[in-house]
Amino acid sequence: MPDAGRRTPDADRVAEPTFGLSPEWLLADGKPFVDGLVLSHPEQLERLRRVCPEAEAASVLAGDPCFDRMLAARPHRERFRRALGVRRGQRLVVLNSTWNPEGFFGNGGDQDVLPSLLPRLTADLPADDYRLAAVLHPNIWYGHGPGQIRAWLDRARRGGLTLIDPVHAWRQALLAADAVVGDFGAVSYYSAALGTPVLLASAAQDRLDPEAPLAAFVRDAPRLDPHGPLRDQVEELLTRHRPAADPAEFVSSAPGASAALLRRHFYALMELPEPEAPALLEPLPLPPYTPARRTAPLNVRTRVRGAEVRIERTTGHPYDAVGETTHLAVHEDTRDPGDLTHADVIVREGRPDDPRLGGPEEWTAEVLRRYPHCALAAYVTGPDRCTVRTRGGEVLHLSAGPGADAAPAAYASALYAWRAGGGTVPPGGTTLRVRAAGGVHPVTVAPA
Repeated sequence: MPDAGRRTPDADRVAEPTFGLSPEWLLADGKPFVDGLVLSHPEQLERLRRVCPEAEAASVLAGDPCFDRMLAARPHRERFRRALGVRRGQRLVVLNSTWNPEGFFGNGGDQDVLPSLLPRLTADLPADDYRLAAVLHPNIWYGHGPGQIRAWLDRARRGGLTLIDPVHAWRQALLAADAVVGDFGAVSYYSAALGTPVLLASAAQDRLDPEAPLAAFVRDAPRLDPHGPLRDQVEELLTRHRPAADPAEFVSSAPGASAALLRRHFYALMELPEPEAPALLEPLPLPPYTPARRTAPLNVRTRVRGAEVRIERTTGHPYDAVGETTHLAVHEDTRDPGDLTHADVIVREGRPDDPRLGGPEEWTAEVLRRYPHCALAAYVTGPDRCTVRTRGGEVLHLSAGPGADAAPAAYASALYAWRAGGGTVPPGGTTLRVRAAGGVHPVTVAPA
């Protein structure tokens, strides 16, 4: 129950009430109106005794079922990562915001962080090195409406940002994350309790009870510089991170035991005997497969050394970009159709037998006829393969070799750069070594 450290605005009071622990929340006519006030840690009970002693008799220490479900699901972290399409070597960065005017999705406190940050996320963080997702408090969705949220985040979504279901999938995203960029809300605290590096984009202290562990966490957590290089800050966070003990200690005094404690209390309230079967929580479900979908044009930088191609793809051109040659790769569903007239590589995904597109060979031929500047069309048929057609008429199958796990669109761009440097595919095919996300991915290139 990390939110028990937050305060709620009250214009008529000098001191704002603490969420869930103040008389304003717990008393009616000076008496508790609840039969049971569930607390997750004795620290909350101590604060309750100070600020609202009348409610102490109704309190019960019962741990945190939300955190317990995450602890139980930890062994499935890799599955949750695969559900989000996180590839080997990629780092999943989860953005999160609480429902508060000074939260990350509000004005960030003394500065409006998000508008300047969003356009740079997919421009500064290479597509093959980073996967981006956002967890927004349900009240943000319902307060502004899903259409408005998607409109505000449209540019970032076209660059590869995925919006996480705010009710059913946010815990799985936290378990899958390599780093979290957030604010003073409960999600950031849960992330720290799981041992995940957290970078605070909004750290408003006046919204927190100064005696709460959440306030101590916010005071000590590293801060995001919204004007500094994002990639450098994320990499420094990952390199220097050492899990803090306090969040894991104070988020629950009975990790793994909340189901039993809560059921005991509920049956005591009903004056009924407990069932003999063990008390269990619903396990976190495996979310649907939601890979990154990038329809914004990608600036691709490459360096070719024999059959090895180093590749870096971003929606912009960062100041510290590496690579000796560049080309433009554009998804066929780009927002601006004019992008396709300048594209060197055009990409789309589809089933091999999709009658609407005519299959890989027909679609690639159509694209090259329609866009004379395009030198290579790539039809992605699965998470590890694609079919390409070159301007010279070659039709080639690209597939991941042993240990390879990069995006097929990256394989297509690597092939384009390799051929532009003089590479030719022999009749028996060849193997390219695509260097991305800190690793080398062998890619088989075979004539159709």
